[in-house]
Amino acid sequence: MPDRVPTSRPGGRSGRVRTAIYTAVGELMGEGVDKISFPVIAERAGVNPTTLYRRWDDVNALLEEVAVAALTRDGESLPDTGSLERDLTEWATLIARDITRPERVRYLRAMVSARVEIVSRCVLTETRREQAAEMVRRAGERGETAPTVAQILDHVIAPLYYRVVFALPVDHDHAQRLVGDVLVMAGRPQP
Repeated sequence: MPDRVPTSRPGGRSGRVRTAIYTAVGELMGEGVDKISFPVIAERAGVNPTTLYRRWDDVNALLEEVAVAALTRDGESLPDTGSLERDLTEWATLIARDITRPERVRYLRAMVSARVEIVSRCVLTETRREQAAEMVRRAGERGETAPTVAQILDHVIAPLYYRVVFALPVDHDHAQRLVGDVLVMAGRPQP
């Protein structure tokens, strides 16, 4: 009998457990639970706490993973319109549209309120940094003047999240203004 190679089943038990855990974290954060711990999450998810301790170093690592899953979309492709201005505007508008969905707003606000210490690493920020770097790289290949990745994060992306956290309006026009501002910082002439 030939040796069987174990295969990954994304819709199998592991996928169901991960979904239950992510859902439990989202619910707990949405409810404003004061202390989120592995035992509390496990009870809500219907799994043994050992499952969480095996998969994540600590609660913050789990929260980061869930945040990335909740606040970015799997397979999210970056706009590639042939123009940095259009790419950034489309990207910022997509992010704004996504993070202003009611379930995203609740999750984002709860995540911010649950975090009490300064973190050394933020996976969500790293994901957005990689995306911005790719657009800047492509703009450079086309010979376009581009802002730095830090300018894009600080002057386009961060203000979008800030406005959602503090219940300020976010829309396409606002995203477009942020992009225009950061392009002027990079030395592009104003229209």
